[in-house]
Formats: sequence, C-alpha cells, structure tokens
Amino acid sequence: MDGNNRYAKAHGMAKGQGHVAGKESLDPLVEYCVKIGIEVLTVFAFSSENWQRPPSEVALLMRLLSATITEQMPRMQKYNIRLRFIGDRSQLSEELQAQMADAEAKTAAHDAMTLVIAISYGGQWDIANAAHQLAQQVAQGTLAAEDITVATLGQKVQLADVPDVDMLIRTGGEYRISNFLLWQSAYAELFFTDTLWPDFAAKELNSMLFEFSRRQRRFGKTSEQVEGSVQSSADTHAK
Repeated sequence: MDGNNRYAKAHGMAKGQGHVAGKESLDPLVEYCVKIGIEVLTVFAFSSENWQRPPSEVALLMRLLSATITEQMPRMQKYNIRLRFIGDRSQLSEELQAQMADAEAKTAAHDAMTLVIAISYGGQWDIANAAHQLAQQVAQGTLAAEDITVATLGQKVQLADVPDVDMLIRTGGEYRISNFLLWQSAYAELFFTDTLWPDFAAKELNSMLFEFSRRQRRFGKTSEQVEGSVQSSADTHAK
C-alpha cells in the first residue's frame, strides 16, 4: 500500500496525513473483497525496513495501526472476517501486541474471509525465521537435516496455513515487491499501478481481477499441458 506520503504532498496535506488517508482507503476494499469471495487479503502496513523512518513518522504509523485494529473490529464482526497479523511482534509495544492478540482471538472462528495485516514484516526475515525453527528441530534431534525440503520449510513461514499468493499488487508507481511475502509469492501474478494507495479503489481492483482471470498460470508446465488438463477436467465433469 504505497504512495501515502506522495498523496499528502500532492494534496497539500500536513506531514503524516497521507497515512491517515491511506488508512481510510482500506475499509471499502475489505468490504468489496469479502463481497466477491476473496478468501485471503493481506495488506503490507509496516515493513521491517520501515523502522528506519523518522521516529515521529514511526510513532504516527503505530498509532494508526492501533486505531485501524480498533476500527476494523466491528467490520470483522459484521462481515464474519477473521483478522490476523504477521511479522516480528517482538519489536512492537506490549500494548499493541496485546491488542493484536485480542483481535485475533475474538475473530478466530470467522470464516467468510481472512484479513491479514503485515506489521514489522519482511520476507527475508520470514524465511530466516522459518530456517531458524528447522535448525532448532535438528539441534534437538526431532528432525534430520536431510529431511529439510521445500515443503518442510514452507510449513514454517508465516501464512503456512493459507493458500500461496495468487495476486500481488503494488500501488504507487514502484516496480518492485520490496521484501513482501517472498516465499509465498513464488508463483504470484504481479500487478503494478501508478495509482497512489489512498486513490486505489474497488473499480481498479476489479479491472486487475479481470486481467488476472485472462492470464494462463502454468506453474512450470507448458501451455499445451495446462490446456490439456483443463480440457480433461471439463470432460470429466461432462461425464
């Protein structure tokens, strides 16, 4: 969700108010996603690299994250959405950690959609953290080093219990994924837009979803193999 500061500058807003505008943009998109049947929506709210920003901006972002959780709870209840968080919580305040845990507990049984907020998250940290867990198991003798595979490491990364990323969208005119869900996005379809996050709306998301539906996802196979698999499935259903 990139472009908040540039949005503020373009609209003559006070420093930091672009993040406030960005927070307001999330609500209608969450409602739209649950309406059309999106299973999991993950938003990158604060990266592990964002700790390097000016202390005043970091403090504002932490306050906005806390406010977002508070404001999202009625929406989570109304739309039966599960709220989850990923990232290194050890760097967050005890108050924010407690607020996050409480929100997760209160929405754990909701099953219409899962909204994931990435806070203090980095894809490299995620993979290293997963590797650390496996290394501990090897040291404890509960896992052999030769048994470490893509599958076993994949079970330790954040969001291991939900499907891998299908679509990864970057707003704000930047053409990189900036350390977001590196493992989970191995076969994601990438979408980039010049639209600044506060201006990103359901109409543009819907256009991207239409484009996504037209792309052929081969996962290493040839086009002929994919088309043959689709035809085989159609024939099976016809029978």
